[in-house]
Amino acid sequence: MNRPLSYVLDGVLCEPRLFTVPLDHRQPEGPALTLFGRTLCRKDKLDADLPWLLYLQGGPGFGAPRPTNQNGWLKRALQEFRVLLLDQRGTGHSTPVSADALAHLSPSEQADYLSHFRADDIVRDAELIRAELSPHRPWSLLGQSFGGFCCLTYLSLFPAALHEVYITGGIPPLGRRAEEVYRATYRRVADKNRAFFSRFPHAQAIANRLANHLHSHEVRLPNGQRLTVEQLQQQGLDLGASGAFEGLYFLLEDAFIGERINPAFLYQVQAMQPFNAHPIFAILHEAIYCEGSASDWAAERVRAEHPELAWAPGQDFAFTGEMIFPWMFEQFRELVPLKEAAHLLAKKADWGPLYDPAQLARNPVPVACAVYADDMYVEFDFCRDTLKGLGNSRAWITNEYEHNGLRADGEQILDRLIRLNRDR
Repeated sequence: MNRPLSYVLDGVLCEPRLFTVPLDHRQPEGPALTLFGRTLCRKDKLDADLPWLLYLQGGPGFGAPRPTNQNGWLKRALQEFRVLLLDQRGTGHSTPVSADALAHLSPSEQADYLSHFRADDIVRDAELIRAELSPHRPWSLLGQSFGGFCCLTYLSLFPAALHEVYITGGIPPLGRRAEEVYRATYRRVADKNRAFFSRFPHAQAIANRLANHLHSHEVRLPNGQRLTVEQLQQQGLDLGASGAFEGLYFLLEDAFIGERINPAFLYQVQAMQPFNAHPIFAILHEAIYCEGSASDWAAERVRAEHPELAWAPGQDFAFTGEMIFPWMFEQFRELVPLKEAAHLLAKKADWGPLYDPAQLARNPVPVACAVYADDMYVEFDFCRDTLKGLGNSRAWITNEYEHNGLRADGEQILDRLIRLNRDR
């Protein structure tokens, strides 16, 4: 890939950049990956000696945001930082992971390859990039959701490389196994279901009718993939975001035209499914909770403890949340070729450590966190436990925002965290 040309957007100079990193940082002379990043700096500050801020996005498996103007958290950050938006390895333009790209590998080779796409390797990539962009000066981090998990890995591995850290909705559950995480988050999903169907009582009848229809009829999405009840349940993935209740109700409202499924509904569902376009999200989601243990399809095992989130004909329909299930690798078109590799990774028990609790306890880097008390994806009680062992950290605990607070009101949230970090 040739280096793309820079351009100006809303008074901001945007410079696409390419970086080369090893697939396996333990073998720096081995196979390499190409990473894509976009640096941003206000045109009126190009000659200023500004520090760098690396944005670490949620996921895993999603590329960095593509800015269209200077607003939200980016507007606040660009007042005093140069910003790097990095497509983490395997995402966006950074040597993307897909079934087609891995087709030449055997399932065991695919699993080995994909085992190098967790937070520890993302952080090692970032540190190589920092050495290129800011070799004589620590930089700062802003981590959203999974990006916050990456921040604590960075603090564990390279604390001297960091000046400040800001985390929104992303404090990892240190010392807890995957099944503990899902026991907690399933409870939150059940809470969201009750709240959703209480707010829109008519939605229960529509959802029940739709589930029964999908169970008894073969309904195909525009890409040819059969739409199943299980996939419909996964439309609850966004229930923990602001505005999601309304969006989900409008989706259900459009489901039928008379006795037939509305084609517009099918296009909407397909667009809302992230798994075909972002396979890392499905393949490695449970692995973000694994250190020296296998996930062994934890969400599937724990789901058996929550019959209210199951479905059978005659039973009220309920949505699931941010959970990955083995059946997905039989139903989602782009995941089917990776089924065997996914099962191997689910059984992988020798995952390395992602965090150093001793280093985090003596952490010298100022850390400011926005912790959302009603977060559906990141258990509040686990956040508090982790923060007790994170030195030099301060938390703003609020129920004013959902998990997507940074997207909804990023300028105000980042400004508050900056003030929280510096008012010490």
